[in-house]
Amino acid sequence: MTILLKKTLFIVILTLLFFPINAEENKSSNEHQYNFYTGNFDFSDDKQKSILFGFQHQNETLERNFLIGNASPITGGFITENSAAYIYTGVEWNYDLGNKLVFTPSFAPGLYSEGNGKDLGHILEFKTEVQATYAISKDSSIGMSYNHISNASLGDKNPGANSYMFNFLKKY
Repeated sequence: MTILLKKTLFIVILTLLFFPINAEENKSSNEHQYNFYTGNFDFSDDKQKSILFGFQHQNETLERNFLIGNASPITGGFITENSAAYIYTGVEWNYDLGNKLVFTPSFAPGLYSEGNGKDLGHILEFKTEVQATYAISKDSSIGMSYNHISNASLGDKNPGANSYMFNFLKKY
């Protein structure tokens, strides 16, 4: 990943964290949750593992209660140090475990570009993820997540990728 790209990503993240647009309006409603994460992409493959940086958005005004929990749409993406990129949209379920802990499984199909990274066998990939977070304030949480990305045998090969991330979630 180029130094320019790293600096740009860092500036965008800082801007979103500390200078939200319409801060007064969003501060009272907390309709949007942003998840900034970094971790190790494909940590189980010694030849292909790399650092990743990602961002995810959840609009809480669209959440709905279902028999299997509180579901809401998510949209996000990440880029690795080897210029592989993944953009996705899907759904997550939030389970409040009490004591400021939340367990969140999710499913999101998306588009993958290998860049100089791992060939996952197809442009269409599916991400399944589990995340555990702890609320450090009313509007902020920290957590860890694990995901698996696979093309469900749509391509000639389907090596998949396993990743773990450290998360910072902020509501605006």
